[in-house]
Parts: sequence; structure tokens; C-alpha cells
Amino acid sequence: MKQTSGTAASKAAATRRPAGPVAPPHFTELISPNPGIDFLRWAPIAIGATWLFILLGLGSVWWHGGLNYGIDFAGGTLVQVRFSDATSIGDVRSALTRADLKEVVVQDVGGSGREFQIRVLGGGDEADMANADSVKAGLRERFGEGSYDVLRIERVGPRVGKDLWRQATLAVLVATVMMGAYIAFRFDLRFGVGAAVALIHDVLFTIAALSIAHMEFDLTTVAGLLTVVGFSVHDTVIISDRIRENLRKMRKESLASIINLSVNETLSRTLITNGTAITVTGALFLLGGSTIHSFAFTLLIGFIVGTYSSIYIASPVVLFMERRRRAAR
Repeated sequence: MKQTSGTAASKAAATRRPAGPVAPPHFTELISPNPGIDFLRWAPIAIGATWLFILLGLGSVWWHGGLNYGIDFAGGTLVQVRFSDATSIGDVRSALTRADLKEVVVQDVGGSGREFQIRVLGGGDEADMANADSVKAGLRERFGEGSYDVLRIERVGPRVGKDLWRQATLAVLVATVMMGAYIAFRFDLRFGVGAAVALIHDVLFTIAALSIAHMEFDLTTVAGLLTVVGFSVHDTVIISDRIRENLRKMRKESLASIINLSVNETLSRTLITNGTAITVTGALFLLGGSTIHSFAFTLLIGFIVGTYSSIYIASPVVLFMERRRRAAR
């Protein structure tokens, strides 16, 4: 009886155990590891479309007589005020319609109708001092003394604005060249040139979008452009590293097929990580308020085009240089 009961217990335990190895936990897979998309097939059309957009944007810059420069580059005076009661932005603008104030831009900070940024563009150093006094006088005449508080006053002379513009341009160019040099040192000259061309493409595309949307271009926008350069090169490094790995493993395959395979293998990671960043910057653009509107717009456009350029700009440039090198032999 003891032997029989032991045999029965063993059979019961066997029925409770799963046969074979335990299955790993199930994870949802949004994109297959290799969807098999022929990216290089559509590269000429994609490249032509984006460079056409850049040309349209540069035409927009010429049409508007330059970018929509903020006070940092154009020079002028910024006065930020807070009203005790909610006030219409139209009333604030009408209060500043004065002969001694030429170009006035009023922004509602926060959308509550109580806090406003007033920018008076242009003028020399003496005019900047008079502009601040004229703004306060116009508000006092319309709304009365004590109806508002002046939170800050900033003045930027046109000479300082030109120096800032020169330094900002140099910062973007140096960052682009250094990133390209880093890629060339880490991988190959072909990858470095591809990365540099992609970064220049991203900066020009973002500037074109800023001009077409008539967004303000100030120092925060330059900070956004530098962030875009760093973000774009990060994605290019991931794809370039996978191409290098596959070149070592698949020596008999053509470079075009290896590039397509590498982009497909990293596509899931690219869409998930970059999609997260784009979602955050989209929320920042929609909900962040007017103060950082141009900065958030720069990040949003730059992150989108940075994801695109790693696939359709940097990789085709690598393939083009390889074909030119083989043709020169």
C-alpha cells in the first residue's frame, strides 16, 4: 500500500509539472526584429523631398528679409509686467500704440491674461532706455498707476546682438564639425562624412521650418539646435555601429544590403526611443506656454528630422562614398 500510494503521488506531481523547459514571459513586440524594408530604394525620393523643403525654407528667409530674430539678436528692450487683474492682450497692444515705440511685440505669458512680455525691437543704447520708459508710460496712462508690476527689464544693444549671432553660428558649426570628426575617428571617414552631412541637413531643415512657421529665433532656439545636433548624432552612432558589426560578419554581402539590414535591425529601437522623445517635446510645444514655444518647436522638428536623417541621409552618403571609392580604383 505504501508503494502504491507513493507511485500515485509521483504521477500526480508529474501532471502538475510542465513538460519541457519553462516558457519565458511574453512581451508585446511592436515591430519585428527585421521587417525587411528596402530603405535605400526610396532614398533618392526622400532626399529630394527634404532638400526641396530646405530650399523653400531658405526662400522664406529671403522673402521675410531674414529670420524672425528675437531681442537677443535684433537688439531692443524687453519689459515683463504682471497685472493685478486679467487684461486683454488687445488692450495692452493698444496702450503701446505710440509714436515713440516703433516695433512692439506683446506675448501673453502663461495664457492667464495677467502676465505679459513686451518686446520693443531695434534702437540704440539711448533708445533702449527711452523704450522702457515709454512702455511704462503707455501702460500707466491706459490702466492707471499701481495696476501692474514690472517684473524685469532687459536691454540688448544691436552691437551685442550681432556678437551673439556670430557666436551662436560658430557654436552650431563647431558642434557639427566635432560630431562628424568623432564619428570619423570612431568608425571610418565614410561614416564621419555621412554624419556631418546629416547634421548640416538637420540644422538647415529646422531653420527652414522656423522660417516657414515664422517662429521667433533667439538664444533658446540656438540651444535647441545644439540639442538637435547631439540627438541626431546619437542615433547615427547606433546605426553606424550596427553596420560595422554586420560588415565583419557578412563579408560577401554588398554594402547596400548590409546597410538595409542594419537599419531594419535597429528600426524598433529607433522608433521606440526617439518616439518617446518626440512625444515629450510635442507635449512641451502644446502645453509649455509661449515663453518656450520656439524652443519646443525647434526640438520637435529637430528630433523628427534627426530620426529621419540617420536613415535617409547619413546611410546613403556612406554608400555613395563607397561606390565612388571603388569606381576610382
